[in-house]
Amino acid sequence: MISGSGKGYLCVLAAAIMWAISGTTGKALFESGITPMEVVQLRATLASLLLVIVFSVRRRDLFRIRRADIGYFLLLGGVAMALVQVTYFYAISKLQVAAAILLQYMAPILVALFSMCFWKERPTATKLGALVLSFLGCYLVVGGYNLQFVQMNRVGILWGLGAAVCYAGYALLGERGMHRYSPWTVLFYALAFSALSWHIFYEPFHYLRAGYSLIQWTGLCYIAVFGTAIPFGLYFVGINYVRSTRAMITATLEPISAGFIAYLFLGEALEPLQIFGAALVIGAIILLQLRSERDEMTPELIRSRSVETREPG
Repeated sequence: MISGSGKGYLCVLAAAIMWAISGTTGKALFESGITPMEVVQLRATLASLLLVIVFSVRRRDLFRIRRADIGYFLLLGGVAMALVQVTYFYAISKLQVAAAILLQYMAPILVALFSMCFWKERPTATKLGALVLSFLGCYLVVGGYNLQFVQMNRVGILWGLGAAVCYAGYALLGERGMHRYSPWTVLFYALAFSALSWHIFYEPFHYLRAGYSLIQWTGLCYIAVFGTAIPFGLYFVGINYVRSTRAMITATLEPISAGFIAYLFLGEALEPLQIFGAALVIGAIILLQLRSERDEMTPELIRSRSVETREPG
């Protein structure tokens, strides 16, 4: 019989693999002629509609938010989440799938850097080492050792770095919301307001008139359901059984799986130095998460965070 922690790790692993398949599916859709804007519009729309159905049947209380927090959710979903999705998929459309995902995985590193610069967190040897490893790894992942490769993929690299910055911003904003609401509530309103943004700033309901083929619809539905709603659900279930820091470390299987899947189905292959760079980035994330886990176990930080959670934001 599988233990509770075993169930947690299995849920997070399944989520990471689903996210990896979603990235490869997106790349295949782009090669078939669909644009990243079309993907993000339909992804946010279908995923939020699926959550509406599930909440309506099982947990209507998850819809409840304070009126004063509507502006916060507009910012979180309509700006941060909308930008996270479009930068992520544009990076995938221009780069190798694994490289694009790894660039977005720089987000925790950027959050740590932001915390040291603006929240006066102490720059420990672990944090500084993780920063050095991550930036060196990023340099190798994007092929910085090959100027021709960089010139050919300059736009994709910029989109990937933009995805990391946007995801870091989303994570910082989302943390505030999770002090007040269930992760499901935060996820739903982020997706819903993201969908609203992409129906305002892109042709509304474009997908109804686009004439996608059955294969394209299958890919789009996979990204919305099995690449968004279900893996986030599995991830939330997983962190009920294991610490969130360990879940984040386990989720680094995503770029590894994405590289393998993209190689099998799209013929994409990373060069040895890129693989070494990927290992450095993942190692840096693991270092930061392990450090975070140790910090969370200190009585002083536990007390300070419990105070932060009770304070109105």
